[in-house]
Amino acid sequence: MTQNGLVQCFLSKLLGYYPGQGYSELLQNAIMHPMKNRSKTKTAFDAIALGLFASRLETVCDEMGAVLRNTAFSPNIRDRLDYSCAVFDAEGELCAQAAHIPVHLGSMAFAMRDIVRILDWVAGDQVILNDPYLGGTHLPDVTLIAPVFHDEQLQGFVVNRAHHADIGADTPGSMPVSSSLEEEGMVIEPVHLVREGQMQPAVWNGILRATRNPQVAEGDLSAQLSANRAGVKRLQELIARQGAAGFQLGLDALNAYGQRLAQAALKKIPAGSYVFADYLDDDGQGQEKIRLQVQVTVDQGRVEVDFTGTADQVAGNVNCPLSVAAAGVYYVFRCLMPPQTPACAGIFRNISLRAPKGCLVNARFPAAVAAGNVETSTRVVDAVMGALAQAMPVQMPAASHGSMNNLAMGSTVPGSSWDYYETMGGGMGAGRNGGGFSAVQTHMTNTLNTPVEVLEQQYPLRIRRYAIRCGSGGTGARKGGDGLVREFEFLADAEISILTERRVLAPWGLAGGTSGLPGKNLLNQNPLPPKCHRHVVAGNVLTIETPGGGGWGNTGVDG
Repeated sequence: MTQNGLVQCFLSKLLGYYPGQGYSELLQNAIMHPMKNRSKTKTAFDAIALGLFASRLETVCDEMGAVLRNTAFSPNIRDRLDYSCAVFDAEGELCAQAAHIPVHLGSMAFAMRDIVRILDWVAGDQVILNDPYLGGTHLPDVTLIAPVFHDEQLQGFVVNRAHHADIGADTPGSMPVSSSLEEEGMVIEPVHLVREGQMQPAVWNGILRATRNPQVAEGDLSAQLSANRAGVKRLQELIARQGAAGFQLGLDALNAYGQRLAQAALKKIPAGSYVFADYLDDDGQGQEKIRLQVQVTVDQGRVEVDFTGTADQVAGNVNCPLSVAAAGVYYVFRCLMPPQTPACAGIFRNISLRAPKGCLVNARFPAAVAAGNVETSTRVVDAVMGALAQAMPVQMPAASHGSMNNLAMGSTVPGSSWDYYETMGGGMGAGRNGGGFSAVQTHMTNTLNTPVEVLEQQYPLRIRRYAIRCGSGGTGARKGGDGLVREFEFLADAEISILTERRVLAPWGLAGGTSGLPGKNLLNQNPLPPKCHRHVVAGNVLTIETPGGGGWGNTGVDG
């Protein structure tokens, strides 16, 4: 191997990257002119410096996530990992994120600029919010934002978002089959929870009073505060090493690099306009087959995604704010970019969104949104991928199970109240290069299941069955992944809320592959609607059978 080849191999392993479009010229400069680049580290970032800078930013997010997980009280955060952490610049532009939950991170990337502009910031602040119409997603997702100062100048923000199983809704689990935002729990507009390092008792106590289990809420919120404190400290250390000017230079270089990689990937999509329509099963309030339409227009590395033609907002809670729809769109196009693409604002600059105000994916206050964040966001992914399949039929996979299969439950009985919330995996859609995985979370969430041991230890539940739902994946040259079966026996009376999709309309196959099987919800073997609330008594058995993924390609034909 030549010396340059050895250097290239070393750089690839060191950075965790493999040279691709947009990266190659940076790598070549580092190889051909190493000393020249070393002498310019204060005014320019070469490949090595940029790679290390990006990794250090990501490490800040990783450490925040570790602090949050290790100090949280609830299984929802500690075991299922339903949280996300990110770093933003002083303008609210995304700089880095950990490999957490796409719907959290994409929506934050879309909304943060507006949030940081409406507040004044000083060192030691922490702002809390969950309002879907002011930067949130749905009420259980509680966001904490902390500014980062260096030499008394605002340099950026660290942010974490975590799902709370109890945010004060009337029904346990705070994921009701609702028809207004008020029914979904406590709405927290952006407000200082900590001001100049001092806790704000009125805000803190007001949130805790809204919950049925304030000790759990206090533990989880304290964990979020600690995660941000760790992030502030680490980011300040990084800025001190780089210098404020060097830090900003690094962000500029990172965004420019990300935009080049993104534009190169988007240019591979054939120019044109592609329209696709899919449908949600229902809204839980009587409206069925709700249209979700998207038009993807591609031109020379720029993309516009237009939701004109989508149904108006509905009475039920499958509505969502535009930030949630944006998260679904960003996710799909990020998947088309090279693995080394940094998670920064630059990668989204060539992607624009349009959605009529008051439609399903750009709802008006006070429309209910509890399921919009979890179900409609996932179906946005289906719609955008369906449109792109017309442009790139070989590269795109079939539809995955298309639901987070949400289950919330608990009891409101004083002295024995409890709240539990879980999402469940299903079948992944197959693609040209292989079949879909079975019983996995896909697309907009990558949370874990709650371990059976934790469930049975913490709550009056027994898991009677947990298995792959064999045969539920679509057939084809590449088979769709199978869903799963999770069966709960109740050991005490409880309330349950189910918010699911793909129980009526199956996940579609592609290129001749067949659809996956729709899911089923059963109580004592009697069918339940896709979205419903029920009272159960001790001895009742709830069975959730999640959908399979669509198959890809004609059977017997090598893809």
